[in-house]
Amino acid sequence: MIAQLIISSLAVGITAYFMDSVTIEPWWLTVIVAVVLGFINSVIRPIIKVLSIPITLLTLGLFSLVINGLMVLLCAWFIKGFNVDGLGAAILFSIILAVVNWILNMMFSQD
Repeated sequence: MIAQLIISSLAVGITAYFMDSVTIEPWWLTVIVAVVLGFINSVIRPIIKVLSIPITLLTLGLFSLVINGLMVLLCAWFIKGFNVDGLGAAILFSIILAVVNWILNMMFSQD
């Protein structure tokens, strides 16, 4: 569990470092962003996904990207010091974060 938190925090920090439209100041706030984003994705996101099934079907699943971006914006709204310039930046952040998180999990996998 601690290892997953470290990997998620590292992924958030790496993703924010390479995106000019996302800032996290001070650096240690990446841990808090990882925890809050994990909480939002495990509690709020499933409810929103169920409520948005019709529009997700109409857009052939692409609305899921918007939902991910909205969850990042919600996290930025809660945490002062985590700034995202808009929905487009939040969607791009969520995509890059997923890829970076996947790569880090592959690199540091215990299996």
